[in-house]
Amino acid sequence: MCLILAAWHAHPDYPLVVAANRDEHFARPTAAAQWWEDEPKILAGRDLAALGTWLGITRDGRFAALTNYRNPALRRAQAPSRGLLVRDALAGIAPTLKVLGHVASVAQHYADFNLLVSDGRSLGIHESAARRTRRLAPGIHALSNHLLDTPWPKVEVARDRFRAALEGSLADDDFLALLRDDAPAPDDRLPSTGVSLEWERLLSPVFVRAPGYGTRSSTLLTVRRDGAARLREWTWNEDAELAGDITHAFRVTLPPGDGDGSAD
Repeated sequence: MCLILAAWHAHPDYPLVVAANRDEHFARPTAAAQWWEDEPKILAGRDLAALGTWLGITRDGRFAALTNYRNPALRRAQAPSRGLLVRDALAGIAPTLKVLGHVASVAQHYADFNLLVSDGRSLGIHESAARRTRRLAPGIHALSNHLLDTPWPKVEVARDRFRAALEGSLADDDFLALLRDDAPAPDDRLPSTGVSLEWERLLSPVFVRAPGYGTRSSTLLTVRRDGAARLREWTWNEDAELAGDITHAFRVTLPPGDGDGSAD
């Protein structure tokens, strides 16, 4: 997952709204979002190479999503799949900060990552490159392949359009339009992450198109205060054409109370 926009208790009717793009090599086998047979409470896409995932939600209101931290110098070829961290966060029952505390204790075994976790009551993040775990306040949070809210051009553009979509009718087309934005950033605003200038350009749009690599799927997740939830996933082929469109409407059991989600 390479771009996650999350509104946490930032909308009067929806405590959680997420719009996200997953960027990955097209050769890596993947299953579309579905309820898992081996973990029936989990709804998520699946990486069929390592059996983890990049984003998912459960029937008891748990949410988790991950982005890789881009720095080729820190690449670890033999490290376990970071998608297993998302799977384990969804499969568990521990509160947010306890989950992230455990993740922090094992993070050194993985290539660097950012992991968002919610138990339905609070939202938190572990940023392994910064060795930092924290609870997040209600609001709009944006995450790409650096630390949370790093002002990369794609992050700033997508966050502004995400906020506008939240202030509107929450139409799928508005969120999809921002996730399909393939305009590159100007060279003078490109980050320097250790890849070539050509790849900085290719990776700079919200929707990535590169040789053998790019945005494989876009996800919109909404959870309403009454527990009504909906996950829509669009999948894309190597030509950036629509290859699949699936919607899951379901109910989650939200924690009691009507607070701002800041309690753990």
